[in-house]
Amino acid sequence: MVNSLWFKWKGLRLPWRKSFLVGSDIAGNTFWEFKDVANASKFRRIVKFDPKTHFGDVQVSPQWHQWLRHVREHAPSIEEQQQDLVRQAEIKQLARLADERWASKPSFLDKPQAQQPSPATNATDATLNRPADEAAKGPDSTQTASASATAAELDTAPKTGEMGSETKPASTEETATKEDPWAKASNPGDNWQPETWKPTSQR
Repeated sequence: MVNSLWFKWKGLRLPWRKSFLVGSDIAGNTFWEFKDVANASKFRRIVKFDPKTHFGDVQVSPQWHQWLRHVREHAPSIEEQQQDLVRQAEIKQLARLADERWASKPSFLDKPQAQQPSPATNATDATLNRPADEAAKGPDSTQTASASATAAELDTAPKTGEMGSETKPASTEETATKEDPWAKASNPGDNWQPETWKPTSQR
């Protein structure tokens, strides 16, 4: 009761007063207006807090920040500040629920629980169902056998040209009779020699 009466008395804009109390926030900070010396038509706005409170611990709500910077004309009321606190509590609750939903979903950064499948290989029926003797020898014998089989298939396959006819290896005589196009080419600079220097008589 005493505080409310004191706030009303300090809020009266009497002509002899230099500063006027505008309002207070929930934390107990008071906000004042006073005439600027350089510009009498403009009021300056400040906040006063408990002297025992450290300057870094002073917290001002966004509504009062707007009033201090002349963004809003009228000061916020106590009801508006209480509604803002309720809004902040609801946002924190929604953020907590969103974090819980996000944490319940699997992440790619987590360690996989199931064993990863082995990479696919070029396996055939011959390699899967090979005899027990070849399996006992090891993979080197299998690779040697497959390489020899591939070489035999290449030797027995007919060699065909562009039109499907069999190609014959070129003989050495036909290769020799072919003319080399670069044999007739000549370079005029091969036989060039610099001329001797003959100095002229001085005039």
